Amino acid sequence: MNKQNLWFLTLFSLILILGVYYITLPSDIFNKSEVQSVSKNVDVNVSDNNKLVALRVERDEKISSVMSELQEKIISSDNADDKNSAFEELQLLNLAKGKETYLESKLQNEFNINSFIEINNDNIVVTISAKEHNNTLANDLIRSIQDEFDTEKNITIKFES
Repeated sequence: MNKQNLWFLTLFSLILILGVYYITLPSDIFNKSEVQSVSKNVDVNVSDNNKLVALRVERDEKISSVMSELQEKIISSDNADDKNSAFEELQLLNLAKGKETYLESKLQNEFNINSFIEINNDNIVVTISAKEHNNTLANDLIRSIQDEFDTEKNITIKFES
């Protein structure tokens, strides 16, 4: 093994260890001072449909449990391939969650509607808080969401009252 390979492996291992350490840290460490200062001045008014809130809570619980399993696999596994695949799955999960949040805010800004979006590979399910079904709105939503992706996605619109 030459020096260049040894340096590469050393730096890669260091980056991987720091990444795992960052992932396993409790999230309240980073938000503690920010939450304390913001919570004093903010009134929270929940206007979302109860169904959308329930869907968000369910999604967050599911994502948290999958993330915990992946983090445990990263920490406990001795096989480097298993650790790498778990780390990649964790990154994909974070990217999908970020994209869901971004699309929800985009629909709120463009169409002034409350929505819940769940992305599962090429399938996207959009749940809209609306009393009546509107085909024109559904088509506009599909076009708006599809514009955010390079490849064709299967987008489903559900209307919930």
